[in-house]
Amino acid sequence: MSLADELTRLEQLRDRGSLSADEFQRAKNKLLSTPHLTEPALQAINGLRRSATDRWFGGVCGGLATATGMEAWLWRIVFALMLCTGFGLLAYLVLWIFVPLERSMPMQQSS
Repeated sequence: MSLADELTRLEQLRDRGSLSADEFQRAKNKLLSTPHLTEPALQAINGLRRSATDRWFGGVCGGLATATGMEAWLWRIVFALMLCTGFGLLAYLVLWIFVPLERSMPMQQSS
């Protein structure tokens, strides 16, 4: 739900008498003070896919490269460095399991 939708919902609750003016003001201030993900950030998170073409193992680094604009080899170095702590392997496996593989375009046959 967007910030505007939530503010509209609060106003409707106030208009129906479910919220007093003081409760409405406190809820509105709380809503406006909490950080919200912006639309591009949500699209980037929801659009994350493992790469079907730029892959060594599972395509995680290739997918992160596409999503962030960083080169895939930099992501591979990051995960290699994180292997020293053990977190890198866990993070890579979680991404490999839960991030879907991008759909590859079907090859067109020449006539």
